[in-house]
Amino acid sequence: MLSDIPVTQPHTPLLDKIDQGLSLRAISQEDLLDLAEELRAYLLYCVGQTGGHFGAGLGVVELTVALHHVYNTPHDRLVWDVGHQSYPHKILTGRRSQMHTMRQSGGLAGFPKRAESEFDTFGVGHSSTSISAAMGMALAAKHQKIDRKVIAVIGDGAITGGMAIEALAHAGHERPNMLVILNDNQMSIGHNTGGLATYFAKIWASKTYIAMREGSKKVLEKIRPAWELAKRTEEHMKGMVAPGTLFEELGFHYIGPLDGHDLPGLINTLENMKDLEGPQFLHIRTMKGKGFLPAEKDPVGYHAVNKIEAKNTAGRPAPVPVKVNGPKYQDVFGQWLCDMAARDARLIGITPAMCEGSGMVEFARRFPDQYSDVAIAEQHALTLAAGMACDGLKPVVAIYSTFLQRGYDQLIHDIALQNLDVTFGIDRAGLVGQDGPTHHGAFDLSYMRCIPNMVIGAPSDENACRQMLYTAYEHPGPAAIRYPRGNGPGAVIEQTLQQWPIGKGVVCREGSGIVILSFGSLLHEAMGAANTLGATVADMRWVKPLDEALIRRLTANCTLLVTLEENTIAGGAGSAVNEYLLSNAISVPTLNLGIPDEFIEHASQAEQRALIRLDSAGILHQIRLFLARPDAAQPQLAPSRVSPLVKI
Repeated sequence: MLSDIPVTQPHTPLLDKIDQGLSLRAISQEDLLDLAEELRAYLLYCVGQTGGHFGAGLGVVELTVALHHVYNTPHDRLVWDVGHQSYPHKILTGRRSQMHTMRQSGGLAGFPKRAESEFDTFGVGHSSTSISAAMGMALAAKHQKIDRKVIAVIGDGAITGGMAIEALAHAGHERPNMLVILNDNQMSIGHNTGGLATYFAKIWASKTYIAMREGSKKVLEKIRPAWELAKRTEEHMKGMVAPGTLFEELGFHYIGPLDGHDLPGLINTLENMKDLEGPQFLHIRTMKGKGFLPAEKDPVGYHAVNKIEAKNTAGRPAPVPVKVNGPKYQDVFGQWLCDMAARDARLIGITPAMCEGSGMVEFARRFPDQYSDVAIAEQHALTLAAGMACDGLKPVVAIYSTFLQRGYDQLIHDIALQNLDVTFGIDRAGLVGQDGPTHHGAFDLSYMRCIPNMVIGAPSDENACRQMLYTAYEHPGPAAIRYPRGNGPGAVIEQTLQQWPIGKGVVCREGSGIVILSFGSLLHEAMGAANTLGATVADMRWVKPLDEALIRRLTANCTLLVTLEENTIAGGAGSAVNEYLLSNAISVPTLNLGIPDEFIEHASQAEQRALIRLDSAGILHQIRLFLARPDAAQPQLAPSRVSPLVKI
């Protein structure tokens, strides 16, 4: 049991041999136990060097070792759900020497990624996809007459997602040869029933029981009443000691629950189940953070850790300089939610299993009767909110931009079409950093802007976020406020809630020639470029409706119009401005700046913005590059503010 994250590389002779080409399938069970301990220690060490998810990975060390020992990976397909737990898998599959690059620019991804390794059979980042993907692979193997085993590993949180339930139901119908492993570390499926459950689980997984079960089935099927009685008796026996009746009813052969840290038991069970026909379901119980005492005591707090800094002479971690800026946007949202709930009992805060990430912990504690966590079920979250709005409540859905994509039909059909009073706090809008392309909120302005009845706001700082959330809440229809991951620039937050005019922006800097229309959190970057160019800058605030009067006024004497957003350029706020200009026959050279038509790989947020030239220097460079075109009209610059062209 470790109580500190090691800062020096641990001694790992067995892992070293695997790096040199030794197969896990050639290692004895006794040595596998030592390998698991080496793997756990090395996982702690490498995550300490880079930061990242590790609690889930610690919980599946034994399972990962067992799977790669029993199955012929990568020929046999191993599909991880979400991927938070895939770090041990990466260490064992040829990427150990690259673990120090995890989630860094040019390094390993924090999730399974097909382009990274043939052992990563399916790229993930959103939950509840593994069973569908594994089933597709199993059916592909059957169609192509390939002898291949397919395993999906899914957590007890992810299995609550509607997509997982749909896949389970379909698998029970199609009956592919596949194994679903439920990694249950939160006891959300059923309570542990102790030694009796473990005893029966071992019996049900034994070759003797399986042979008796299949043999009896062949005999008793010819005597239908006897077969039905035997089947019901077996189901009722299982139902008394294990929570597997549901999965049996869906068409799976259920085994469990087993101790997920009992490596010999796991290997024995997987060996027995490996050649069974049809859909199989193995339920294991694990401890998130296993083997690291602080994570065992606080699995939520230790879901992920920051990089461990070098130690000082006293032997303690050296203090990390903290950049002075504002609170996190998620905390601004959480405080606003508490303030609103205190004054309006109709408010119901809804989250699809992202209480901590969305800043709702204090709200859930103070207003438990107004808080609803629907688990990983984004579609349900939206239609639940729609039903509440139909009957007089005021739902606020706190959701990440990338996860709102999963509830798009409900957003259109159930909420916007009926013009229901639902407020959306859309977190992680824009580039999110190390989590990479699966988590970027790059598309929400584009996919929401085309929906009738939607009001869409993009605040530029913490105070704007607070006031625009209040404005959206008071609006009697669907309204969304999108804000980025991380800290704000440090604006003074006014505690008095104010309704700001919907569809009205403000001019932050008066200049001449060039006009920059900034939508959202890149305003401070726009100001940096504008100070050099002598440009006018407007904080547009609202993407829908647009401040058309302000656009018309600012383009009257404009020689270059620049739109700026942290959203994909295609269909975003800049596109809305273009549509307005065209429909009103306003002719002005226009440059749309935003996320290009590509998926941006993992790096820090600052590195990502610099990469696609959405920082001050990059914005300045793109404007100057546009002006250097032979066909570009030359704007009237403010000479005293213009610095020489610099190569970026």
